[in-house]
Amino acid sequence: MRIDGSVALVTGANRGLGRQFAQALLDRGAAKVYATTRNPASIDVPGLTPLALDITDPDAVAAAAANAGDVTLLINNAGVLTNAGLLDGDLADIRLEMDTHYFGTLAMSRAFAPILASNGGGALLNVLSVLSWVAPPPVSAYSAAKSAEWALTNALRQQLAPAGTLVTSLHVGYMNTEMVADVDEPKSDPAMIAGLALDGVEAGAYEVVADERSRAVKAKLSGSITDIYPWLALAQTR
Repeated sequence: MRIDGSVALVTGANRGLGRQFAQALLDRGAAKVYATTRNPASIDVPGLTPLALDITDPDAVAAAAANAGDVTLLINNAGVLTNAGLLDGDLADIRLEMDTHYFGTLAMSRAFAPILASNGGGALLNVLSVLSWVAPPPVSAYSAAKSAEWALTNALRQQLAPAGTLVTSLHVGYMNTEMVADVDEPKSDPAMIAGLALDGVEAGAYEVVADERSRAVKAKLSGSITDIYPWLALAQTR
């Protein structure tokens, strides 16, 4: 689909990658960009249309759909990182991860699928992660939720194709955002990642694997589990 002239809605658009998506959409000629967040007053990019939204609140999702019936591109970007592990993390944090990344994305997709269809099909972009494919124990709640979102995305591709709706996923590792400000690892520029993802949407790509870390993990998925987690091979020898 063409970004120029489109009407887009970006969840979690007040900072980080979401803010870069919103700016990039304006720069590419989108006719309108709904920038959603729980606090619309935090939207500071001129030209955006702020919209209150908490994707974990069904009433808020329904209200957003009622107020944005002209959307042709939905970007499910809103996320949370609690740093909860599955064995020792707070269950409330683990549920928050799943409520946000899986159920929140599902709620938005269900609410906006008929809107996209009625407006010609359009596209839906889900922001996933390299952690959809690999699960480090310290952030395993996040990984589990993103893996569930990946499965959801694969199902949506098939279900929405007959309506002419493209479903694109973005897989990326660390980006230079507040969410991982304390992580001492190489990080991608979120503006560049937003651009790559939108390039993918315009090209009709089902998947955008945006950085070397994600490409390296994906290349190992068809091999042995110990290719991804080499320390498990050591555990077998003990």
